[in-house]
Amino acid sequence: MRENISFKSRGLECRGWLYLPDDIKAGTKCPTIIMAHGFSAVKEQGLADFAEHFVKAGFAVLVFDYRFFGDSEGEPRCQIFPLEMVEDYRNAISWVSEHTHVDRDRIGIWGTSYSGGLVAYVGAIDKRAKAVVAQVPSIIGPESRRNMNPEKWDNLGDFLLQDRISRYSIGKINYLKVVAPEGEPCILPGKENHDALMGMAGGAPNWRNEITVESLEKIREFDPVSRIHMIAPRALLVIAAEEDNLIPLEAVKDSYEKASEPKDLTVYPILHFDIYTDPWQTKAANAAIDWFKTHLI
Repeated sequence: MRENISFKSRGLECRGWLYLPDDIKAGTKCPTIIMAHGFSAVKEQGLADFAEHFVKAGFAVLVFDYRFFGDSEGEPRCQIFPLEMVEDYRNAISWVSEHTHVDRDRIGIWGTSYSGGLVAYVGAIDKRAKAVVAQVPSIIGPESRRNMNPEKWDNLGDFLLQDRISRYSIGKINYLKVVAPEGEPCILPGKENHDALMGMAGGAPNWRNEITVESLEKIREFDPVSRIHMIAPRALLVIAAEEDNLIPLEAVKDSYEKASEPKDLTVYPILHFDIYTDPWQTKAANAAIDWFKTHLI
């Protein structure tokens, strides 16, 4: 069963869904999974499919939109501030811990793509999260991103500096498209990225194909890798895509090596967005279920 819920995060409403097993009995407290989406995405873009796998396996599941996205409050819209998203995850833990059917000592966190990096960070700083699953995760630090293309990094820095000056001078909020047809400027270029995200948009009328330029500044400043070793003794599962065109597998492996046990790495021979369709969606969901059952039950 699924119900609409909301919780406060820094004074604003985060809205989402709470799933409970259909056969739950009075007084039962479930192990619980908290989940939110990746870069610019909202909960209607495929998260229900994963949540339904998890609830059928006996977990309670909380799915939510970050502030500034989807059904949640916050202005300006479409603002990716990683540390604020970390706050949303932590406030989700606080809210769900008070629920009658949630066992606060058996809470896991799940993230995909950009939120894969967020849950790695949350898992390192909040011991209430007893297990972490990071799926096709953006676990790359600023230094590694810069080393991938120093010239591009520096040029982007100049662009962001001009945007900062503009925001200070006239208060204008500028936006960039997330994806676009080939040849048009956007943050995630390429036909695969465009087709995948636009395809996922059909069931998500409140998704917007844009983020604030300031978001890129905050993303550059965020380092999900620096604390990854601090997740232990809690458990980390990384599910990676071998042919990921957004998050290079070698960078993910390098970050994974910095984590301490207990940990595991599963690599599928797929592209980044293949994880959201079967058979890989079911494979990834089952891998997460096995991990959460091992470390939460």
